[in-house]
Amino acid sequence: MTTRLLDDSTVESLRERLRGAVLRPDDDGYEGARSVWNAMIETEPAVIARCTGAADVMTTVDIAREHDVPLAVKGGGHNVAGTALCDGLVLDLESMSWVQVDPRTRTARVGAGATWGDVDHETQAFGLATTGGIVSSTGVAGLTLGGGLGYLARKFGLAHDNLRSVDVVTADGELVHASADEQPDLFWGMRGGGGNFGVATAFEFDLHELGPEIFSVRLLYPYETIPETLQFYGEFMTDAPNEVGCYAAILRGSPEYGLPESLHGETVLAFRGLYAGDVTAGREAFQPLRDFGEPIVDMSRPLPYTDYQTQADELYCEGHRNYWKSNFYDGISEGFVETLMEHVESIPSPYSTVFFEWMEGAITEADADATAFPHRDRSFSFTVAPKWTDPERDAEHIAWARAFHEALEPHAAPGVYVNYMDDDEGDRVRDAYSGRYDRLVELKNEWDPNNLFSTNQNVEPTV
Repeated sequence: MTTRLLDDSTVESLRERLRGAVLRPDDDGYEGARSVWNAMIETEPAVIARCTGAADVMTTVDIAREHDVPLAVKGGGHNVAGTALCDGLVLDLESMSWVQVDPRTRTARVGAGATWGDVDHETQAFGLATTGGIVSSTGVAGLTLGGGLGYLARKFGLAHDNLRSVDVVTADGELVHASADEQPDLFWGMRGGGGNFGVATAFEFDLHELGPEIFSVRLLYPYETIPETLQFYGEFMTDAPNEVGCYAAILRGSPEYGLPESLHGETVLAFRGLYAGDVTAGREAFQPLRDFGEPIVDMSRPLPYTDYQTQADELYCEGHRNYWKSNFYDGISEGFVETLMEHVESIPSPYSTVFFEWMEGAITEADADATAFPHRDRSFSFTVAPKWTDPERDAEHIAWARAFHEALEPHAAPGVYVNYMDDDEGDRVRDAYSGRYDRLVELKNEWDPNNLFSTNQNVEPTV
């Protein structure tokens, strides 16, 4: 099927009407604008509209609708499936990266092109924070619209639980304000339903007192101790106070992870966590985990929150090839650990990881029906995440991830985190939205019946 493209006169009209740049493949800045986090995504859009505000977004949406061209929306460009790009028209929000903090009301208004690093920089100036991603270059928009797991989620809820309102440009090119009081059904769907109902241009978040210093935990364990250490990790997290956020990952030791040469090439278990509160209380809360077994190294210490939030940036940096497979789980069973051990010994490259994001806490305690995110009752999300640089090794890394994921499926709970779905998982969309799917279809029928916003984990309209 041939993609319908904009003709020259329409592109020139778009250039005249937009304050931001309009780029075609031969224009300066085009290659940078089409770059996304996952280097496997090599899509070449016909036109990129670099919007500077809601007015530019409204114009770009109108053009896409009127000329029936494919439209993609690029915020941070961090989605592993590459949903920020299409071969038609890309609506690029990178220029809308502003963050405005009101310390009196403990709120922040955030432009849709901002990253979590942008947010942390501004909010921490006032000793405030909200749940964001685990890599500072992750876009605020994509993470929030899909749910929003992060280190602070057990204490403050998912990113979208902290969302007070959102400005949305609809498929009709109109700007609407959605909150609990205005357009509440749309507000419900924007929180967890992905980018299916419009282009979010601005977010308003609740902020919470945190920092500037937090207690950071970083522990490494040798390969042979992984089974018993993971079992203890599950027990520890189940009983831990909500202030404890702690992720686990299995990876190969490398200089990229800041490990000594003696660990290079060795498979290790790593814990990275924080305490969302007083440093002294955090030290005490994490002590049982730090006392367990004989870690290779314990690098736990007080740390500025902004430094903590950038610790994983080098490992999960832009420009590498990525292919992810993910599931939710209800606990760490013996069968899960046995299967895990059969696959992690052969981690294919230094940047590749498998990681646990423990949930529960405030995620579970929130009203289950308040948002479109349906997976609050799960214990953790587990993701197989190979990461490499050589295109000739694509098949090797993809095969490893698929085999690992398939072997774990008997131990998995229903559902998948929509933000972690790769580009070949269209058959899992209903699982991602679970029991919310039919209600999301009704919203789609109301707000985007012609499926203009389809370059996503798509909820298809039925009208």
